[in-house]
Amino acid sequence: MRVRLLLRCSPKSVLKSRKLEFDGYLDDEEVLSSETAEDSSHPNNSKFFETNRDASCFDGIPVYVKELAAGGFASALSKTSVVPLERVKIPWQKKTKKRGVRNHLPCLCGQRCEELTMMVSNSRKTLLVVVLLVTMSIQIASEEAEEDNIISRFQEYLRINTSQPNPRYQEAAEFLISEGKSLSLEAQSIELAPGKPLILMKWEGTNPNLPSILLYSHTDVVPSEQDKWAHHPFSAHVDSNGLIHARGSQDMKCVGMQYLEAIRRLKSRHQHFRPLRTLYVAFSPDEEIGGHDGAEKFVQSPVFRDMNVGVVLDEGLASPDEHYRVFYAERSPMWLVIKAVGAPGHGSKLYDNSAMENLLKSIEAIRRFRASQFDLIKAGFKAQGDVVSVNMVFLKAGTPSPTGFVMNLQPSEAEAGFDIRVPPTADQESLERRIAEEWAPSSRNMSFYFKQKVPVLDKSGKPVLTKTDASNPWWAMLEDAVQMAGGKIGKPEVFPASTDSRYFREHGLPAIGFSPMINTPVLLHDHNEFLNKDVYLKGIKIYESIIKAYASFDGHGRDGVSRDEL
Repeated sequence: MRVRLLLRCSPKSVLKSRKLEFDGYLDDEEVLSSETAEDSSHPNNSKFFETNRDASCFDGIPVYVKELAAGGFASALSKTSVVPLERVKIPWQKKTKKRGVRNHLPCLCGQRCEELTMMVSNSRKTLLVVVLLVTMSIQIASEEAEEDNIISRFQEYLRINTSQPNPRYQEAAEFLISEGKSLSLEAQSIELAPGKPLILMKWEGTNPNLPSILLYSHTDVVPSEQDKWAHHPFSAHVDSNGLIHARGSQDMKCVGMQYLEAIRRLKSRHQHFRPLRTLYVAFSPDEEIGGHDGAEKFVQSPVFRDMNVGVVLDEGLASPDEHYRVFYAERSPMWLVIKAVGAPGHGSKLYDNSAMENLLKSIEAIRRFRASQFDLIKAGFKAQGDVVSVNMVFLKAGTPSPTGFVMNLQPSEAEAGFDIRVPPTADQESLERRIAEEWAPSSRNMSFYFKQKVPVLDKSGKPVLTKTDASNPWWAMLEDAVQMAGGKIGKPEVFPASTDSRYFREHGLPAIGFSPMINTPVLLHDHNEFLNKDVYLKGIKIYESIIKAYASFDGHGRDGVSRDEL
């Protein structure tokens, strides 16, 4: 009798050599007959082998799996399939050891024949390893394809030039509405100002009576100087380090697309998930030029009133370390223009109270104040969002000529513009008195006005900010959700510039500034703005956790805050 063990996953050359060795050593029918006569129920009897001589536990494996294994699918397979064949050449040696069969097989097994009963187990382990490796490879390939699609959609949005002063809003609107419909969201375009569409998407909750969640972003971006960029600012080029170079990659097209991708994941990976609260996603125009035709009109519209918004998520800033930055307030802008007048005179003449001399005195006073505020930051006493910042942004003076300016004439007028940002805790009235008395006194023929001035106090006289204590359940939920997604939250901050969040806070709504970008330099409005694709993908996971937590909040937090209080 001849017994052949056919392991279909092993290389043919190995099987052939093993077959010859098995045939040579297992021809003694007398021994086998006596053994089977002793114990006819024994699994090693001739009837058992006759029935199963061509059977294999690998017969049910798909052909492509066998091909992967036969071709040496990773070193793990060579260790789990070929090596056991080398070491275990007679699968019934241990069972027949007491019956003298071992004497017929001294050379084949050597010192390792006691591993007889492990052969089937090893074969099964080999099968399991093959299946697991193939499954993992398929899963990895699927995830990589999904990530490529996510990055591709982000790039498509970035390539739409929505820079001021001529943003291509309509093209962006068509793209966003298409993305919303692909997610089965209600999507509409609302023009609160001609040619400036605001895109609003809706995922209705199971209890629409609860205050809704607003995920807010803006579609416009600031201009860029193309010749100062390593890659075209609207190419969305991905370099070898995975950096996505584009205007808006940080401010803030990334956040808008992360909202949508997080919703996509909630719908695809949590098929039974339905938000308790209605979820809105808004893409607004004109934030970069003040938001007057965007967020300001939006919060005053009947559409917004009917949305019954309970909390707003808006943009934040990148973090250079591993802690996500979260903002509960922002500095209010005071765009100041100071004008000086005086008698004109010859360029060689020295006299008092000329327009340029008076303006230079104001500039020097402002410079000293700026230095005192900056010193607080340098010494580590305050963060950038906690001081009053003043920066000169333009200087206009001189008498124009065909070749530039008249060089031998002192002008009769001179102007300078300053971007001033005031934190909500500062005394804005005191600052205005300083401007009137020291920076632009009428006694020196000076005057001033504000191109824009946003108050730091709301209508009730309280600072315009969002609470970060236990009275605000949204803040605690965000911290918990970020931690659940594997992130860390830094200390609450005042946003150093201005965002559209101020319009929502002025209406008494909690608004939280948050852009999930860690280990990233702050490059908004800078040359070569970029965002690493892995940071972007991680941010989607963070938003998925936040959105799920917010949309599932039933109105009673850890401190029993009711929905009426919200």
